[in-house]
Order: sequence, then structure tokens, then C-alpha cells
Amino acid sequence: MRAGVPGMPINSKHLGEWRGEYIHVDADGTIVDRHASHLRCWVPEDGSFDICQVNTYTWSDGRVQALEFGGRMQGDVCHFDNDRIIGEMSQVDDQSIVLTWSYKSDPDNYLYELIQLSRDGLHKCRTWHWMNGDRLVKRTIINESKVG
Repeated sequence: MRAGVPGMPINSKHLGEWRGEYIHVDADGTIVDRHASHLRCWVPEDGSFDICQVNTYTWSDGRVQALEFGGRMQGDVCHFDNDRIIGEMSQVDDQSIVLTWSYKSDPDNYLYELIQLSRDGLHKCRTWHWMNGDRLVKRTIINESKVG
């Protein structure tokens, strides 16, 4: 986002590169997956989106997956709509964002994400609640540090 965009000024603090770890747990709290992450967030110069992010995930067995997301502001809400997901995010306060989205391949699923930025802007923690058929099926716990 461009600094000073009404409704989402927090996005300027999320620009840059972040490294961390995703830990996925089932509804009972058992770890079902964990992997390293590298996120890069920027404002495209060509104006194609208001904000873009590439998430690169790396597992201990050598697998790597990179996913790119572009968002567009409408008022004070950022909307995402690509081949994989549809959703939106809103700023809650000076340090928090709430995201809701669904995978297009599975209309019974939806996810809620809370992103909490540290006061110094160098760390963030995120939690995802994975819902399927209105039942919690998984949670994801993410801790990240700014590296660039």
C-alpha cells in the first residue's frame, strides 16, 4: 500500500521481507505440518495492485512452494481474488489486521487470520483458524521477523 492510504495505514509497516515458521496443528492441537517461510511484500510500480505479496515455503525434505497474492483497496478494505483464493482484510487497530478468505476449490472452507505487528515493527505473529462445514479443523501459528 502507499503510505497514508485511508483505512489501511498499517500496510506500509508490512512492506519488505519477513522470515519465519508456520506450524499447523489439527483441531486437537497435534502438529500436522511445519515449515520455514519467506514473505516479500511490496507496492507494484505498474499499479496493477495496491499491494502484492509472495510467500515462499520451504520444508525440511527440500520441497519449496511459492504463492503470489495481489490485493486491491476498496475504501478501507483490501480485496484478494485470484485463481486460488478469494478474501479480504481490514485494519482493526494500530497493530492488528483481520483477514478472511476461502479456497475457491472448496466452497465449504473458510479461514480467519489475525495478524499482530509488534510495536517496533520488527516482528509479527499470525494465527489462522481453518473452518470446514462451520467446524474448526486446523489452526496455523506463524511467527515472523523482518529481514529487509
